[in-house]
Amino acid sequence: MIRDRSGIVVGFRPLVAALALSFPAVVAGTARADEPVRLRVLSYNIHHGRGMDDVIDLGRIARVINEVRPDVVALQEVDRGVERSGRIDVPAELARLTGTVAVFERNITHQGGDYGNALLSKLPILDSRNVPLPSHHEGERRGCLVVDLDGPGDAGPIRIFATHFDYRRDDGERLDSAALIAGLAAEEPDRPTVLMGDLNALPDSAVLRRFDESWARANPEPMPTFPVAEPTRQIDYILLRPEGRWRTVEVRVLDEAVASDHRPIFAVLELVGDEG
Repeated sequence: MIRDRSGIVVGFRPLVAALALSFPAVVAGTARADEPVRLRVLSYNIHHGRGMDDVIDLGRIARVINEVRPDVVALQEVDRGVERSGRIDVPAELARLTGTVAVFERNITHQGGDYGNALLSKLPILDSRNVPLPSHHEGERRGCLVVDLDGPGDAGPIRIFATHFDYRRDDGERLDSAALIAGLAAEEPDRPTVLMGDLNALPDSAVLRRFDESWARANPEPMPTFPVAEPTRQIDYILLRPEGRWRTVEVRVLDEAVASDHRPIFAVLELVGDEG
């Protein structure tokens, strides 16, 4: 699966072959039957790689990611071939630096390149698509990247939603986006699904209450992610469904205050049976 369009899967064939050697239990599905099926996930708004020191440093972003050894990473504010970030193919470069496969989808064109969401994965990618989100305003269009992965061990297919919601004060567009994503998830209600992203909404907002109708939060209590120097509010989230299929083993906001203008949120998730 190598795509040459606005949504690409970067280096899929060679990287999967390499990962089959480096991660046999995960990629080949040979984990011991008595071991819990766990998934390490990270959501990170990378501010197109530009840190608080005004330096674009993808190596620094990669080091933050590699520190927690995630299986899956959802990235927001990702450039590909954009002037401000040196025309670098950011998803491809981060995939190289983290030993993953990258899926990228363009939401807008900017400075001669593409800008959107990306997903990095150490698990085999089964399918991916980009779903445009509702737009109430002129300017930046938003999207939700939907990626199906071959889960670790005997987990079977796992679906990941990676997204970035509008930032404006009015919740209307975010509420419509949450409703659209709820509808997408309801198409396969029993599929283990993780939503990650910058929702630009507070934990007690109408937007998060809308998600609470069909999703569980990896962290029931707020964990501030923004502003990066001294975070006071959570706007980046990891959400889970269906009810009773996931247990949060660990969740934390990483202590990184320079690489981007957001702090990343990380979780270790355990997939449990339908009986919970």
